[in-house]
This record gives sequence, C-alpha cells and structure tokens, in this order.
Amino acid sequence: MSLRPIELRRTATLGVAALLAATITAPDALAHPARLDDVRVAARFDRSAGQVAESIAPEPGGGAVIGMIPARQVVRVAPDGAVRVLVTMPLPPGGGGTTPVIGTPVVTGVARSDRGDVYFLYTSGRGGLTGIWQLRPAGVPRLVVPLPADTMPNALVIDGERNRFLVTDSTGGRIWQAPLGGGAAAVWSADPALAPGGFFGANGLKVHDGAVWASNSDRGTIVRIPVAANGGAGRARVRAAGLPGIDDFDFTGRGTEILAAINQSSELVRVGPDGSRQTLLDAEDGMEGTTAVAVRGNRVYVTNGANLAANHPHLLLARLWP
Repeated sequence: MSLRPIELRRTATLGVAALLAATITAPDALAHPARLDDVRVAARFDRSAGQVAESIAPEPGGGAVIGMIPARQVVRVAPDGAVRVLVTMPLPPGGGGTTPVIGTPVVTGVARSDRGDVYFLYTSGRGGLTGIWQLRPAGVPRLVVPLPADTMPNALVIDGERNRFLVTDSTGGRIWQAPLGGGAAAVWSADPALAPGGFFGANGLKVHDGAVWASNSDRGTIVRIPVAANGGAGRARVRAAGLPGIDDFDFTGRGTEILAAINQSSELVRVGPDGSRQTLLDAEDGMEGTTAVAVRGNRVYVTNGANLAANHPHLLLARLWP
C-alpha cells in the first residue's frame, strides 16, 4: 500500500517543436500532468488457480468485473475487495485447445452494458466457443457473436453510439465489429498498423474523440483510426510510440492524455497528447506484469496479472488528480 503521491519520475525527452505544439494543443494536460495518490491493493487473486487478471469493467459503486486468462473465469470484485467467480468457461470437447500463439483456452476482454449485462471474450481455437459471450445478472452465459477459430480476441468495447461491439484480434492484426444484439462479426479494420511483429499486434482498445484507438504490443505503439460518417474505418496513424509490451490503456478525461499498462516492464505510464511518456507506477509500487487500466472519474483501476513478473496478481485502486 502506498499513500504518498506518485511523482512523475521519468520523462521522455522532447524536442522544442514538440513541446511548443503540445502547449498549443493541450496546455492544461502539459502544465498539470496526471498524477496518482492513495494507491492501494483492492483485491488479491489466486495465481495457483490461474487467476491472471487481464481486463477490467468498472461497476457503479466502486466494484469491477475482471477477466482471468488461464482460469477461463470472469469474476466480480466488490467494493470491499471480496472476489466472487461469476463463470468458469468449459474446456473444448476432448480438453486442451489450439488458441493461436497461446495454445490454451483463455478469457480475455470484459465489458459491461448500462443495464448490467456482462460481456466477455473467450477463445479456445475451436469454432462454436470462440467469440463474445453474454452473462446476464440472472442466467447462464451464451455465445452472442461467434468469431473464427483462428482469431485471438483480446479487448472488447461497447460502442454505444453506433450500437456495436468492437474487438481486437491480436494475432490477426484486425479489429472486428458486430451488432450489440448479436450476430455475425465482420472485420472493421485490418490496417497494417495493427499487425503483430511476431506475437501480439492490436491489443488494447478504446473509442474516443471520434475515433477508435488501439495499442500494438509488438510495435509499442498507440494508433488512432478515425471513424467515417458511415461508421467505417479511416487510415490508422501512430499517436504514441516507444511503449514496448503495451497492453491496455485508457484516457484520463482530459483530451487525449492516456494512462497505459505496460505488461513487459510492469509499469503504468502517462502518455501526453504529444506522445511524451512518464512512469507513474512501477515494480517499486507493486506492479507485476501490468495488464489493464480503467479510469472512471478520479478513480483509476489497474490489474497486475503477474504473468511475466513475480507471483501476486491483484487489482489496484488509485486516485487521479488534478
């Protein structure tokens, strides 16, 4: 637990031109960059049971729904830190699985609708199981959007404005879309900026400022893809680089300022509107294979999966200011 303000310890070097441009486009974000305090562990998970925390869907009241990778689970963390398993997905018939790159079946991204329905991604390398699943407050999970068996769905977003799901496909280097009511999925973008360089390409995903934003783990980038008037995808442009091993990310609520979860180095990094990078939390603060971040007002949720470092997966909470 840490109650001290987390200072911006390391700052990427910027040229004068970049600084001037950033000052003009986003003066408040540069003059008062995001900081965190009241950092604390909200819940601890069982690594021996495969509870590698991967994704976060905050809930009203301060709780959260978390996806657990090899455990094939979706769990709910109550505001008091109590952890309850909502669902454990079955192994494919005959056991095992052929999930691209990873091999084993996994639960990855989670999302929550305004009415409380939970959606999550399950991939097993088998048709009929891989895709978007729905879990209602009272009921059993059901597959609402099948995805091809050779996909590796990773992040899941509900795009309410266009009444659709968006999903990153990390090994295919694509973003899929599907109607919120369920049904067939189609590739929304296969821009080369989403392609993997050997392992995972498109990973984290957000809709913000008239565009779809995605991280690319292998390339260490965050790209912005404008949304056309008809809902289609424009050309992707890199908005931040130098973030090797980036997983998930979220916006702080001030323009295009971002908090990024860096899995490879176990860090939470602030990315300025100009692409500058500043480490807010690292291993000294308890980061262990940082997988996801979600911002709700001044509350920041961070999951540490401990999949690449140490052995203590957990959910952190912090306060964002100013």
